[in-house]
Amino acid sequence: MDSEYKGKVCVTGAAGYLASWLIKRLLLSGYHVIGTAEILEPAIEGTLNVLRSCKKNPNLRRVVLTSSSSTVRARDDFDPNVPLDESTWSSIELCESLQIWYVLSKTLAEKAAWEFCDENKIDLVTVLPAFLIGPSLPPVLCSTASDVLGLLKGETEKFQWHGRMGYVHIDDVARCHILVYEERSACGRYICSAVVMDNMELVSFLSSRYPSLPVPRRFEHLDRPYYEYNTSKLKSLGFEFKSVEEMFDDCLASLVEQGHLKPVKSSSS
Repeated sequence: MDSEYKGKVCVTGAAGYLASWLIKRLLLSGYHVIGTAEILEPAIEGTLNVLRSCKKNPNLRRVVLTSSSSTVRARDDFDPNVPLDESTWSSIELCESLQIWYVLSKTLAEKAAWEFCDENKIDLVTVLPAFLIGPSLPPVLCSTASDVLGLLKGETEKFQWHGRMGYVHIDDVARCHILVYEERSACGRYICSAVVMDNMELVSFLSSRYPSLPVPRRFEHLDRPYYEYNTSKLKSLGFEFKSVEEMFDDCLASLVEQGHLKPVKSSSS
């Protein structure tokens, strides 16, 4: 633990899955954290309301906004042989036509944030996490953790639509936020994803590592484009990702500790 006092930071949505882990990391790093409850507002207006509050602070250093890796991959015109990077944006038209409302709201909210911060000369950095895997600090599981629990219990409904998805340890996302806040040279957008896997790759890994769990053996095939993420921008800051084994080992340990799963042995044990 770093005992040096590093200053005061504010984290919105403090009771959330990611925010609670970020607060833990910030406290361990020596920050005084002010947590705020996040009122459920439409994504764009909610983001802008936070930024308007930030603008009023004369001592504001930098704003780090949590966006989503989905804001770069909802397109039908990319080359599957070229990994997606931060220069790519999801297509508003495609999101509307396919009714991908979550991706649309995240994309519009981040674009609105960039426009607002450019106009008001606010130093903004955005983090674009993949699907979060790892321990849950809140006692009540959020939808993300509940979906993972369901998959480990043999359910396919929630994960079926994923098709191909990026995955990242929740602690990596928290560390990424702190890194891009502290690193003066950090700028723009940062994709935070350790690995991209198809559903079949994912369940093959899970059933092999945790053979006692009733992990689904197969998913209905979805015609989704192949893609990878280029995370060299984040790695250029010296960032290293935890492995997929660490992600799920830590996730299962947390689910067992909270009583959601019975003790599980991994194939590495």
